[in-house]
Amino acid sequence: MTHATVIGAGVAGLCAATELIARGCEVTVFDPEDQPGRHQCSWWAGGMLAPFCEGETAEEPVVRLGQEAAGWWAAQGVHVKSDGTLVLALGRDRREIDRFARRTEGHTRLDSAALADLEPDLAGRFDRALYMTGEAHIDPRAALVHLRDRLERDGVRFVAETGEAEGLTFDCRGLAARDALPDLRGVKGEMAVLHSDEIRLSRPVRLLHPRYPLYIVPRDGGRFMLGATQIESDDRRRSVRSALELLSAAYALHPAFGEAELIEIGVDARPAFPDNLPRLVRRGDTIHVNGLFRHGFLLAPALARMAAEMALDGSKPEFTHEDHG
Repeated sequence: MTHATVIGAGVAGLCAATELIARGCEVTVFDPEDQPGRHQCSWWAGGMLAPFCEGETAEEPVVRLGQEAAGWWAAQGVHVKSDGTLVLALGRDRREIDRFARRTEGHTRLDSAALADLEPDLAGRFDRALYMTGEAHIDPRAALVHLRDRLERDGVRFVAETGEAEGLTFDCRGLAARDALPDLRGVKGEMAVLHSDEIRLSRPVRLLHPRYPLYIVPRDGGRFMLGATQIESDDRRRSVRSALELLSAAYALHPAFGEAELIEIGVDARPAFPDNLPRLVRRGDTIHVNGLFRHGFLLAPALARMAAEMALDGSKPEFTHEDHG
């Protein structure tokens, strides 16, 4: 039996371990904590499986490979909500809808009546929208906990103290891997979680804005995750400016958010390479799985599959970077 060691238990590491176990490997995961949590960049994600929306700015592989994500997560037993994504813009920014439509695919145009049928609590607030019907979302924190619990049940050994890697090694440390991948950079993202019983949304909403676009992802129990910021920095300090922009944009979407309870504000830095695409970098028996940028839950399944194929089948999949140094 092939033994593999995975270093890191964020979304990249857990997906890699899942793919390796499915191929009959014996897997050990090095993780300093005994559960997923705030120490992981993945903990602060939105969980949107929105490849078509990402096509506005992302490269073609993100759109193509991201379409695998919803099915992969569902196959692991994670609850996937396949209700699509709504894309909206305030009256003064209505041209942003047309610009977004030109740069993306997989959408249907809605008028105010169709929007009201889809999301009754937004009735009368917007006269047009785009509906990305083929998209989905998950609760990322619940997904991380579920995946780790499942791996432990399947015999994966989680080790708190990093020791000597045995067999094939998959380095999934994110920004911590800059000691081996010096061209990694940090891209700061900030988020907030609100609670409100005054508004209901059935699907993620992207509110377009020339300066600070916003996405709102509904969670269970009247909670909503707000996210938007993308700052070229690995600084993990929470900024007043970003919080104000997030909360102001949410209030502009619906005034009920002005009375919502602010539960949490979080920040972390996502690992990215200069082209914002992930990479599989092989050095001997070690494969670095990194650079997921803002597409962690969207691209980690495909990247993990490719990493397993590279190691076990000798293939040279997309995103492969051989390093003989």
